[in-house]
Amino acid sequence: MENDMKPYVLMEQYELGRLLGQGTFGKVYYARSRVTNQSFAIKAIDKDKVMRAGQADRIKREIYVMKLARHPNIIQLFEVMATKSKIYFVIEFAKGGELFNKVAKGKLKEEVAHRYFKQLINALDFCHSRGVYHRDIKPENILLDENGNLKVSDFGLSALVESNQQDMILRTPCGTPAYVAPEVIKRKGYDGAKADIWSCGIVLFVLLAGYLPFHDSNLIEMYRKISKAELKCPSWFRPEVCTLLSEILDPKPDTRISIEKIKEHVWFKNGPNTRNKKPKVENSSVSSSGTVVSDQSDENNSPEAEAKEVSVVPISMNAFHIISLSASFDLSRFFKDVQKKEARFSSKLPASVIISKMEDVAKQLRMKIKKKAAGLLKLEGVDEGRKGVLSIDAEIFEVTPNFHLVEVKKSNGDTLEYQKILKDDIRPALQDIVWVWQTDQQQLDQQEQIHDQQQQQPQS
Repeated sequence: MENDMKPYVLMEQYELGRLLGQGTFGKVYYARSRVTNQSFAIKAIDKDKVMRAGQADRIKREIYVMKLARHPNIIQLFEVMATKSKIYFVIEFAKGGELFNKVAKGKLKEEVAHRYFKQLINALDFCHSRGVYHRDIKPENILLDENGNLKVSDFGLSALVESNQQDMILRTPCGTPAYVAPEVIKRKGYDGAKADIWSCGIVLFVLLAGYLPFHDSNLIEMYRKISKAELKCPSWFRPEVCTLLSEILDPKPDTRISIEKIKEHVWFKNGPNTRNKKPKVENSSVSSSGTVVSDQSDENNSPEAEAKEVSVVPISMNAFHIISLSASFDLSRFFKDVQKKEARFSSKLPASVIISKMEDVAKQLRMKIKKKAAGLLKLEGVDEGRKGVLSIDAEIFEVTPNFHLVEVKKSNGDTLEYQKILKDDIRPALQDIVWVWQTDQQQLDQQEQIHDQQQQQPQS
């Protein structure tokens, strides 16, 4: 009978299906787009319940945070809609369900736990870089997609701290008792990043052990155990894991390990292969020293092929290229929430000098560099950043043999990391070969226009 019922259609766009979950203020349903047939999850929030509980600001914050925190390991918010009685979040559908369901069946294999923990840390590192602190990390708030990738969800208790705010201390105690940090229990001011790190440590322990490290049926006794943080690792835990957990589950937030240090830890980097990890031998593509080698297919990965270099020939610019790169034809202003990911400069030096300088920049930044045909250089980071490995493209356009336009843009990774490297490292390092950066030229043109207008005004 239930299968014969006509599905509920929301805003003539989404067909709502089965119930996926239920929270304090509403329910989450499976949904399908009537336009694209794509699967979504729709969170239906009861407006009256939110208003009666005085939680309107919480809902607004959750919307803002989810729009801000776009990362492969964070559930994505696509759209927000509202009726007189409901608010609807259209979010990414995680087919794999809650991580909690996997843990409820028992401990996970070390390589699986390592993969989930690594994705969790990367997601939180990204959030913290944006001033977002989750404050309720637990397996119930961690989902899995159809490929088994981790997705952090439920930012309802998150805190948002502006980067220029002097007082970075949070004062609202929240979270789930078994996963909450000692300093939060004490109801004093706490660092949101340090509290999140503690919760991640509890999650890692649960994934590997199948049970909580500090648990008691009596809440007061459990709080006492959390405050003392006397960690006892099971016999099957590797020493490297125990060491990392002891640094994460440090009851003193001032000495608790940071995310940066976690990412440098040998177990975080190598996981179950920690003991058997052989020294990395660079081959085929490029060496970490910044040496330029060929970006060839697998069949050319012989030592002889590695020794050869690809000749980068700049792209000859025609009138269309010049017009399309002109600031007057920049269409990015027509799109909302678009961050500038490219920078352009002109140089009066030959292409060979520009390429040589880019090689020096790669060495300075400890990045790999690949030469490709059609005037393209690719700089790639060695370590994984907040949003994957940072990759930067430098494309050289020839206007005349001794006048080139170079476009530098991010092709992968975190935009903020790219912008910082561009400002602090790349621009200063290239100052000897740059005639003018395009943005600088625009400022000069504006100043010149203002000057001309001032000169045209009648003098009193």
